[in-house]
Amino acid sequence: MQLTYAIDEYEDLYFGGSNMTDDLQKRLQQRQTVRLQAAFMVGLAIMIVSFAAYFLSQTEDVQKSYLYPYPYKETVTKYSNKYGMDSALVAAVIKTESRFELDAKSHRGALGLMQLMPDTAKWISGQIEDDNFSFDNIGDPDVNICYGTWYLSTLMREFEGNEVLSLAAYNAGIGNVKSWMIEYGWTYDFRDVNAIPFGETREYVKSVLRTKIKYKALYAQ
Repeated sequence: MQLTYAIDEYEDLYFGGSNMTDDLQKRLQQRQTVRLQAAFMVGLAIMIVSFAAYFLSQTEDVQKSYLYPYPYKETVTKYSNKYGMDSALVAAVIKTESRFELDAKSHRGALGLMQLMPDTAKWISGQIEDDNFSFDNIGDPDVNICYGTWYLSTLMREFEGNEVLSLAAYNAGIGNVKSWMIEYGWTYDFRDVNAIPFGETREYVKSVLRTKIKYKALYAQ
C-alpha cells in the first residue's frame, strides 16, 4: 500500500495526474486543430488567388496589355505587307526573340527586336540596297523589323513556304537545317517539330508557332 501510494504521489508530482494528462492532451489536440485549420485556409486562399489569376489572364485586355503586347504593330504590318509575310508570324518571332524589348541583346551579339547579328544585318542591307546602313542603326525598330522581316521572307522562299523549317533556320541557321534535311531525309512538307535535333531550336519553333496563334486570335489578323 505504501509503495502504491508513493507511485501515485510521484505521478502527480511529475505528470500532474490523470486530470493534468487529459488537459494536456486536449490542448495538444486543440493546437493541432488550429494548425490544420490554418493550413486549410492558406491552401484555400492560394487556390482562390490562382483561379482568379488564371481567369483574369484569359481576358482579352489583360492578354493584350501584359501577355501578348503589340508595340510597333504598324511597322510590322508595313513590312509584312511589303515582303509578303504573315504579320502574326513576324510578331510572334519578335515576341519570342526579344519580348518586344527595343534594346535586347543576346550573349552572341544579336541585336534589337528581331535579334539580328551585325554581319547578317550588313548582308541584308546589300540585298535590299539600303545605302543608309550603319551598324549603329541595327537596333532602330524600323530598320530591325524591315531587315528581320525581309530575312524571314527569304527563308520562307528558300524552304518553299514551310514555317517549321524557316523558323528553325532563323534560329539555327540555313546550313544546319539543310544538313538535317539531308541527314534525316526531311522534305519540304516536314512538320514534326519534335524531330528537330537541337533542343533550343525545337523549343524556339514551338514557341513561335504557339505565339502566332495568339496574335492571330487577339489582333484578328
